[in-house]
Amino acid sequence: MTQNTIKKINSLYPRLSEKEKKIADYIQEDPSRIINKTINEVSADLNIADATVFRFCKRLGFKGYQAMKIALASEVITPIQQIHEEISDQDNEKTIFEKIFKSNIQTLENTMHILDETSINKTVKLMNQAKHIYFYGTGGSSVIAMDAYHKFIRTGVKCFAFIDSHFQLMSASQLSKDDLAIVISHSGRNRDTLQIAKTAKENGASVIAITGFPKSPISQLAQVALYTSSEETEYRSEALSSRIGQLSIIDALYVNTMVRRKDIANPALKKMRQAISQTRI
Repeated sequence: MTQNTIKKINSLYPRLSEKEKKIADYIQEDPSRIINKTINEVSADLNIADATVFRFCKRLGFKGYQAMKIALASEVITPIQQIHEEISDQDNEKTIFEKIFKSNIQTLENTMHILDETSINKTVKLMNQAKHIYFYGTGGSSVIAMDAYHKFIRTGVKCFAFIDSHFQLMSASQLSKDDLAIVISHSGRNRDTLQIAKTAKENGASVIAITGFPKSPISQLAQVALYTSSEETEYRSEALSSRIGQLSIIDALYVNTMVRRKDIANPALKKMRQAISQTRI
């Protein structure tokens, strides 16, 4: 899998120190330049101690600077496409199907790799403590928010979602410290979504973000952020392919909630199934 090191840096970025963020920015700006530099040269470029660079490498899971350089070299030199192959005009229908399925599989693997256990645990804890859960998302993300509502209404937890962005903002203005807002935005920069998240936080609600960019405004605003990872191809935008990761995060949170709140979830699910069965012929 390509670019694991960069993805790991992205996932850790919000929790890095200021000096560590300087190293992260340095690598992200041009990953190839670090391949030919010594640890002394990097520390001199950034005006920090060698030990800081070494600790940064250890935090990424490498034994040292040289190990990180080797990993970056293999990721930078290896062609980026691999599974995310471009669709060709000469591809037949079956080949296009295979490339799309492989792309979705890669998105799931990338997302699973960068998900942080601490963030997952904090998210599940906040969801279990909340009296009400609100799912927010505008544009394409509104579909993900409605899917989340469709799942979580089975848990017995009071949850809400609205398609219209104005309704979302109005509901956010009525939240309290007992409420949880889960805000979905791939870019993390949508103006309407940011205003909804900001309003929810100002009213005391906890805010969880599901996004693709650790340095985005919504990541900085949220108490906890869960990140998806996807790559753009000629016929599919990064935001479009990220939906499979977002939906999988929602699925995992739903199952966690069902397991940890089964005392209310199981009766709620039973009641819903009974109601639905009565509508069948």
